[in-house]
Amino acid sequence: MAEQILSEMIQEHPVSVLLIDDQPIVGEALRRMLEPEKDIRFHYCSDPTKAIAAAAAFSPTVILQDLVMPQMDGLVLVKILRANPPTSEIPLIVLSSKEEPRIKAEAFALGANDYLVKLPDRLEVVARIRHHSKGYINMLQKNEAHRALESSQKVLAEDLALAADYVKSLLPAPLQEPLKTSWLYVPSMELGGDAFGYHWQDQEHFAMYLLDVCGHGVGAALLSVSVMNLLRARALPGVDFNRPDEVLSALSSAFQMERQNNMYFTIWYGIYDKTRRELVCASGGHPPVILVGPEASVTTLQAEGAIIGGWAGAKYQCLCAKIPPGSRLYAFTDGIFEIEKPDGKFWQFEDFVRLLADSTPGEPGTERIIRHVRQVRGKDIFDDDITLVEVLF
Repeated sequence: MAEQILSEMIQEHPVSVLLIDDQPIVGEALRRMLEPEKDIRFHYCSDPTKAIAAAAAFSPTVILQDLVMPQMDGLVLVKILRANPPTSEIPLIVLSSKEEPRIKAEAFALGANDYLVKLPDRLEVVARIRHHSKGYINMLQKNEAHRALESSQKVLAEDLALAADYVKSLLPAPLQEPLKTSWLYVPSMELGGDAFGYHWQDQEHFAMYLLDVCGHGVGAALLSVSVMNLLRARALPGVDFNRPDEVLSALSSAFQMERQNNMYFTIWYGIYDKTRRELVCASGGHPPVILVGPEASVTTLQAEGAIIGGWAGAKYQCLCAKIPPGSRLYAFTDGIFEIEKPDGKFWQFEDFVRLLADSTPGEPGTERIIRHVRQVRGKDIFDDDITLVEVLF
């Protein structure tokens, strides 16, 4: 799409000469000089009062104009041509029968690009016309390329916005009961590599997962959406989706790096058993989840496991934890705590965990947390995607 826009908007501009001179003999002489140059277009205007209209109709790449004309003073015409936006940048060569330094200086001061005593040698006229036209054509094509780039960037931004809306539409709605969930999702670019989801597998088992694809942009987003859709549809054959270790092993085999443009991802996957009040989870190279108990006790659930995509058949271990009533679980990607502060130092993970353990009555945890993270960061823009999921039991 971008190449098509560029090819359509960048034009070929032939060398085109507009002569403004009240003497037809000069017009004929210049026409004959340029006649052997088959790639040069020529147009003659004998009335300086019609110069603007002639330029608009002919689109010259260089204008040659006389200084002494009965209808209008040549220096006044220079001012008019430079004040008129469509002709203000067109190279202007002044023709004069006299070589007077004072007149030359005034012509240049008013915006003339060159000065010739008429009529000069044919080779010199052609050389100057080509020189000035080349610079002007390059400027025109540069401007066209800039406009084409802006148009292609606008199309790309619109496409990325649609893609970002699609990704966000796949994210689950917050729940109120029997579990209460809230989340925040802040991609560092229009599209990020973070994704997450949760759903009831059946009446007893609640599945939660959060993944982080390496890199940013379209490729990372496509991979994250593929994994998210696969987990939502429970489409890994022969896998018990209530067994996090089996799920991660199957993902590792299905998403090998060499088949995913050398991209890999980390993931945390957990199953909450409502009746037994137990959480079973496994991790593929992902940061730990933090369990905050009803008395603000903190448990770090760090399940060991390799990143997804490193090698097929990787094995994963499950971690089991009891979930007392009133507990809060936080799953997140590393972009939310790997923060460089304004003083150049990095925020400590222990400080982030203390932030999670804090509680402000009447305020959703995710809003409190992101506000504090932005204060630590010192600005609203982040270097990495940020995702945080809070589950209240």
